[in-house]
Amino acid sequence: MNHSKIGLITYQHNHLKTAQVLEGLLQKHPNSAISLFALPFVPRPKRPVLLEHRPEQEAGLHPADLARQYKLSYTPLQNDADLPGGCDIYIITGAGILSPACVEGKKILNGHSGIIPLSRGLDSFKWAVYHRQPVGNTLHFIDCEVDKGDIVSVIPTPVYPSDTLETFAARHYALEIDMLIHFEEHLSHPQNPFAGCPAGSATRRMPMETEEALWEKFEEYKCSDQWVVDSD
Repeated sequence: MNHSKIGLITYQHNHLKTAQVLEGLLQKHPNSAISLFALPFVPRPKRPVLLEHRPEQEAGLHPADLARQYKLSYTPLQNDADLPGGCDIYIITGAGILSPACVEGKKILNGHSGIIPLSRGLDSFKWAVYHRQPVGNTLHFIDCEVDKGDIVSVIPTPVYPSDTLETFAARHYALEIDMLIHFEEHLSHPQNPFAGCPAGSATRRMPMETEEALWEKFEEYKCSDQWVVDSD
């Protein structure tokens, strides 16, 4: 399976995940034409959290600078309906909910940091740990419903006895990036050890008063032999 034209959907803003996925794709697909399509970025007030389970995204370069650095096509868009066709596949590295006009007629892949359909919505990593549910990433196609497109692969995130909540979160994020970079392998050899799992309700951001218990919940999570890998 060969995707010679890859489109990255991102923000018109500095974005670490975009830089990480792009650099990985350039190494993995040196002969592919990669284009960046940037949607307007709407800044939101930074909400206080106790666990920063993802690295600071503004630490990454602006996609326009990435495009200049690697001599790639960069197209800023007024809205997602302006996303042109022509790519064999599109990969979301940063975007809100895409409109039906954007999705129609395109193959758009997304990496969700939870196990669909069990973990949908926001803060999936935190909610999975809190409820002692399996933690993993899902590669799936986008359709008109949130986190409900056709699933390609689900990869569980291993947890080790020596893990802290912070090291577990860092591994989980790194595996999300890796899944997007290696999308072709997943399309050719899909895997989903959680096929048929029950659907959960879409979650919102975890309130701080709930988050306070997350470290204790993680120790309970590690005590479950169901998830823990014996050695690093």
